[in-house]
Amino acid sequence: MSQQHKAIFIDKDGTLIPDIPYNVNVDLITIEPETIKGLQLMKEQGFLLIVISNQSGIAKGYFEEGDLKKVKNKIDSLLQPHQISIDEFYYCPHYPNAAIRKYAIDCDCRKPMPGLILRAAQDFNIDLSQSWMIGDILNDIEAGKRAGCKTILLDKGHETEWVLSPLRTPDFTAKNIMEAALLVKQYSKKLLLHHE
Repeated sequence: MSQQHKAIFIDKDGTLIPDIPYNVNVDLITIEPETIKGLQLMKEQGFLLIVISNQSGIAKGYFEEGDLKKVKNKIDSLLQPHQISIDEFYYCPHYPNAAIRKYAIDCDCRKPMPGLILRAAQDFNIDLSQSWMIGDILNDIEAGKRAGCKTILLDKGHETEWVLSPLRTPDFTAKNIMEAALLVKQYSKKLLLHHE
């Protein structure tokens, strides 16, 4: 069997880019400098970078799936000058009480369910036990844990419910993506020392 990859799964809104609810206006999309540095450090460590995003705005009729392609292209264009690329961009367009009937599904791909991470693991031959989920709310953490990843919560004040359980307790917390990348690096180094 070919060698398995390791990945960092990253939530989009509030984690990879600043959170502007239901935004598909590419002129408003920015990436913070410490996010870029953190992504570079993750790439240096040999991780795939995969976005895992709930996009219920599609189901609610706020925008169309095609609009997300423009968002992805804008993110790519912001990262390109820094020699970083997102390896894949997975999103869930569903919402149980959707205005648009075809998206009104109680699915397994909307976080906190792990469906998108599991699909990515199949598509890219990813070892989930060597991979991480990083997000700004506990639904991200739960999705990562359900998939078998280590998890980091970016504590930016975006989580409002704080319903904690073992599946919703992050392995680590960080202020930003750069801090998260350093945690991943330290953790990997400890593991290496442990195995020597």
